[in-house]
Amino acid sequence: MTFRLNGLGFALGLALGLPAHAAPLHTTSPTAQRLPAGEPAPAIDGRLDDPVWQRAPVYDRFVQFLPADKQAARWRTTVQVLVTDDALVFGIRAWDPAPERIRAPLARRDQVKADQDYITVFIDAVGHRRTAQFVRVSAAGSIEDGLYAAEEDSDDSAPDFDVEAAATRLPDGYSIELRWPLATLRFPHADGAPWRVQVARNIPREDRTLDVSAPLLTKDALSFIAEMQALEGLGDLVEQVHERSFFAFRPELTLRSTRDSSDTGGTQRERRASLGAEFKWRPRADWVIDATLNPDFSQVELDEPQLAGNTRFALSVPEKRPFFLESADVVGPTQPDESGENRSLAAFYTRAITDPDWGLRATWRGAGAEATALHLRDAGGGTLLRAGAFSTRSGTQPRDSQASFARGRMQFGSLGLAGLASVRDFGHGLATQVVGSDGVWRAGDSDQLRGHVLLSSTTLGLDDDGHVQRVARDRGHRAWLGWRHRDADWVANVNVEEISPRFANDNGFVNQSGIRRASAFGYLRLGPRELAGVDLHDHEVQLKLQETRTLADPLLGVAGGQVVDRLVQPGFWFAAARNTGVWGHVGLDSYRARSGGALHPTRTLLLGFESNPGELLNFVNGEVEWGRRLDVDADRVGLGAQAQLQAQMRTPLPGGWWLELDQRFGLGWVDGPDGRRAFTDRSAQSLVVLHLSARDSLRLIHQHTRFTRRADAAVGLAAQDETGRVLSLMFQHRVGIARVLSVGLNRGREQPGGVRSSEVFAKATLGY
Repeated sequence: MTFRLNGLGFALGLALGLPAHAAPLHTTSPTAQRLPAGEPAPAIDGRLDDPVWQRAPVYDRFVQFLPADKQAARWRTTVQVLVTDDALVFGIRAWDPAPERIRAPLARRDQVKADQDYITVFIDAVGHRRTAQFVRVSAAGSIEDGLYAAEEDSDDSAPDFDVEAAATRLPDGYSIELRWPLATLRFPHADGAPWRVQVARNIPREDRTLDVSAPLLTKDALSFIAEMQALEGLGDLVEQVHERSFFAFRPELTLRSTRDSSDTGGTQRERRASLGAEFKWRPRADWVIDATLNPDFSQVELDEPQLAGNTRFALSVPEKRPFFLESADVVGPTQPDESGENRSLAAFYTRAITDPDWGLRATWRGAGAEATALHLRDAGGGTLLRAGAFSTRSGTQPRDSQASFARGRMQFGSLGLAGLASVRDFGHGLATQVVGSDGVWRAGDSDQLRGHVLLSSTTLGLDDDGHVQRVARDRGHRAWLGWRHRDADWVANVNVEEISPRFANDNGFVNQSGIRRASAFGYLRLGPRELAGVDLHDHEVQLKLQETRTLADPLLGVAGGQVVDRLVQPGFWFAAARNTGVWGHVGLDSYRARSGGALHPTRTLLLGFESNPGELLNFVNGEVEWGRRLDVDADRVGLGAQAQLQAQMRTPLPGGWWLELDQRFGLGWVDGPDGRRAFTDRSAQSLVVLHLSARDSLRLIHQHTRFTRRADAAVGLAAQDETGRVLSLMFQHRVGIARVLSVGLNRGREQPGGVRSSEVFAKATLGY
C-alpha cells in the first residue's frame, strides 16, 4: 500500500506540476543522493524537514537481529543518505507505536549503551568488511563512536571521530541527523572496493530488540559486520576526493597547580602552564600523518579500580588517550583480552607509554595492504614488567626513553599476513627490540585461524629489589595459534601458545612468560525455550578447558613441566527479558602458586548476571565466585569468595538536566585454616555525573581500595593494611571533539607512607 500511494503521489505531482521530490524513491540497498553544486546542506538539528530529504532515496528493509534473527522488524526504520562536498549526511527516522517509552537520557560520550534507544551507523570505506568505523546516536543526541574489528568480532569505543549529530523527538518516534566528514574516513587512494554501510536500531523494552539494515545478517556469522551492504549512488565521489587534503590543528593550554607530600618526604608544590598541540594531516585519501607535542591528559577519566591483592600477575587497563587511537585497527589488537592473559597480539600496549613529550605517526591504507609507523619520546616513570611463570616482577621505567613501532599487513583474498617491529630505547645501552609476524585466514564462513610469532631481544632486566639493571642480551619468543568456529549449532575457540622465559616487550604487555598453554572454550547453542514460566530468548551449555605448564627457567629456578593451572569449567548461559543475561560455571580447577609448591585443587561455583531493569535503574551487573579458593601468598586453599557488582542509575531533573549515578564494588577474601579471615581485598568507585546539557557536565569520581592481611607466622606473612583513595571533580564543556574546556580537582592518598597528592587544573582545547 505504501508503494502504491507513493507512486500515485508521484504521478499526481507530475500532473499538477508539483515538485517530483514529493515521492522519494524506495531502494533495495542503501543509496546516497548527491547534492547539486550550490545547494546548501541541511542543518544538523535532527529534523528531516529540509527540502532535500523529500527527494533523497529511502531504504527501509530492516530485519531483526535480537532477540531472534531472521525475522522482519516490528517497527519501521528508514535511512536516507546525502553526499555534500565534504561529508556524508545520514537522515534516519525511527517510528515507535509507544513514543512515551523511548529511553533518551543525556549521557557522556561513548556511554550510549543497550539501555537507550539509539541508531548506529557503520561505515567501511575500505570495503572489505574487516573493520568498520561506527557512530552511535541516542534518541537524546548523545554519541558513542569507535572501531569494529571483524577478526575479534568486537568494538572499541576509545577512538573518537569529529562528527556532528542531533536527534529530535516526534509524536510517533524520533529522527536523527548525522554529519560524517569525509576527512574522518580512511580509504585507499586507488582500486578500493565499494564503500559499505550498515545501520542498526536498538529498542530497549521488556524484550530488547536490535534491528539491522543487512537482511542476510544472522547470529551464525563470524562477525556483526559480515553482511555490510555497498552504499550506492556515490558515483565518482571517491575519485573526486581521493586527492583532497585535510588538515586539523588542535592547540591545548593547561594550567596546573600541584601539591605532593608524604610522612617522610616533606611537601612539594608546583605551578606551571603547559602548551601542547595535536596535528592531523591527510595529504590524500590513503595517508594520515599524526603528531602530538606535549600532550596533557587531565580530562581523561580515571581507570577503574581492580582487585589485585590475590594475584602475582600484572593487570592491564584500557587506553583512553586520543593520540594512540588513530587507525588502531592497523596497529592490531592493542589490549589484552578480558582475562588479562593477552592471547591476542597486543605487541604494542600503549599504556606502556607513560608521559609522551612528543610523537609522530604515519598510516597508509591501500586496496590490499596497510601499514602504520610511530615514533615518540616518553618522559617515563611508569611501570616496567618482567614476567615469569608464577609472577610478574615490576620496577620503575628509566626516564626519557624513545619508543618506535611499525606494522604492515597485506591481504591475499581470505588470507591476511602482517609483519611488525618494535623498539624501546632507554639509553645507556638499555634497549628492547621485538620483531614478528601475525596472520589470519578465513577458512570459509564458519572458521577462522589466527596466529603470531614474536622474537625479542633485551639488555634490560630487574634485580631482586625491582631496580633496573643492564644484563647480557636476553632473547625470547612468543608463539600463538587460535581457531574460532561459529555456526548455527555450536561455537568453539581453541588456543595454543608458548612464551619463552626471557621474552620481553617494553612497548607491549607481557604478564606471564616461561609457559606453554593449551585452552578450549566452546558452547552448544540450544536456542529459545520456556523454562519454569520464563521465556528464554537463547541459552547455551558451555565448557572451558585449560592447562598451563612451565618451561625450564634456570635464572628463576623454575623446573620445566610443572602445572601452573588446570581448568575444567562446565557452565551455562541464557538470555531473557530486559536484556538480561545469566551465566555460571562449576570450577573443578587446580593451581600452583610457586615453583616446586603443591598443586592445589580448588572447587568453586561462579554465578553472574546483567540486566537493564528499567529507565531509573538502567543497568546492573554482578558476578560472584564462592568456594575453596587459592590464597596465593600463603600457598594454601581456604574457603573464600570474590564478587563484583555494578549498578547504574539515570534520572531526569527539572530544567532538562539529567543525573547519572554509577556505583561499582569489588570484594574478595580467603579464610585461613582456623576459619578466620586470612585477607580481605576491597574496591569501590562512585561516579556521579550531572548533565546540564548535551555539551555541559559536572563529573565526580571517588575511588577507594583497601587490602588487609592478618599476620600468620606459620607461613611467614606479616600483617598488611594498604589503602588508597582518589577524588576527582571536573566540569567540562564539550563541542564535538574539537572544542573542549575542562576545569577540575584531583586528590589522592595512600597508606602506608601517608603519600598525599592534590592537583587543580584548567585545560582548553580548540580545533581548527
